[in-house]
Amino acid sequence: MYKKALSLLLAGAMASTLLACGSGAKSNSETTKTEAAGTEKAEAAGTEKAAEGEAEGGHIVILTAPEDHGWTGAVATFAKEKAEEINKEGKYTAEVITCDDASYQIHQIEDMISKGDKSLKGIVIQPIDDTVQSGIQQIIDAGIPYVAFDRIIDGVSDKAVSNVKGDNEGIGAGSAAYFVENGLKPGDKVYVYEGDTSSVTSLRNKGFTDYLTGEAEYDGKKIADDKKWTEDDLKKVTYSGAMNWSRSDTKTAFESLLGEKSNADYKWIYAEDDELAMGIIEALNGGGIDESVKEQFLSNKPFITGCGGLEDMYSAIRGDSYQDLVSKMGGLMSVTYSPSMIQTAIQDMVDHLEGKEVTKDHVIECVNVTKENVKDFKSFN
Repeated sequence: MYKKALSLLLAGAMASTLLACGSGAKSNSETTKTEAAGTEKAEAAGTEKAAEGEAEGGHIVILTAPEDHGWTGAVATFAKEKAEEINKEGKYTAEVITCDDASYQIHQIEDMISKGDKSLKGIVIQPIDDTVQSGIQQIIDAGIPYVAFDRIIDGVSDKAVSNVKGDNEGIGAGSAAYFVENGLKPGDKVYVYEGDTSSVTSLRNKGFTDYLTGEAEYDGKKIADDKKWTEDDLKKVTYSGAMNWSRSDTKTAFESLLGEKSNADYKWIYAEDDELAMGIIEALNGGGIDESVKEQFLSNKPFITGCGGLEDMYSAIRGDSYQDLVSKMGGLMSVTYSPSMIQTAIQDMVDHLEGKEVTKDHVIECVNVTKENVKDFKSFN
């Protein structure tokens, strides 16, 4: 499959490529534009040999999740950027394939393996969900090295070259530490906007509560003994249920929350993604909340956290947008969970093929991004 992709899309000269599978397939006109742009890049870089699949080191395939919202879309962008870099260097060829569902991702794996092409030297995969374990097992059985990214499947993780992911527990711990640093006391009311029902959400919840009870640390430090929470204190933490990583769903949910005036006393809002945090900000900036309730909520100087690195969020943190609203808040913060981590996963595969030592469990440390340090961090759209 990937040979066809290279010959059809790269036209013998493209530096990198992205195939949209399933319902996300591009139109013919879009594909033509992609071919032309890729050809120009390849010719400019002198990578005709790499584009033709003749690189001495062989071929690397990168399978990512669908481009259905900002973070995953940015993963594909960073993956293409890294693939282009590899193709320009000329030792290996690299190809990025995005798929809209798990069954198609498994099909891609089965198709590649069935070809038995010896030029396929490694696969980097961001599994759509846990059902992709069957496909990954086929990669393992075929003796093809693989690197897992973001969604790590426990049943096959020990066979990976490396498992690259952000620190989901660290995101929760970072948010809790930020709240405590700004005055959160044991038993204060906290509202958590959850992403979905996956292990990602469970880990972000766990990191948050574990920091408060003294079981986890952030930035090498644990909560002070006199600020630790008890199990009874944790009953003051309210969870939204799955927001499906959706800004609009969170906006609607927050408007509903403040539809009850008694909820205007919430001061600590932990959103488990920047999209969710932006849903809250848009709700506060819009007309869906009674102005008197909104005024009461903001009078508490609320603190809102997200994570990811979304430019909309960083812009608000910098003070470039929503200036009046943010000025009335206690603070706005985003924990890093950059989609650029896919480039670390791809580099891990290259390093493995080069015979270099690779970290097996490659967890990318997270950092709290505030108005004081936001200029030091790169965002994504």
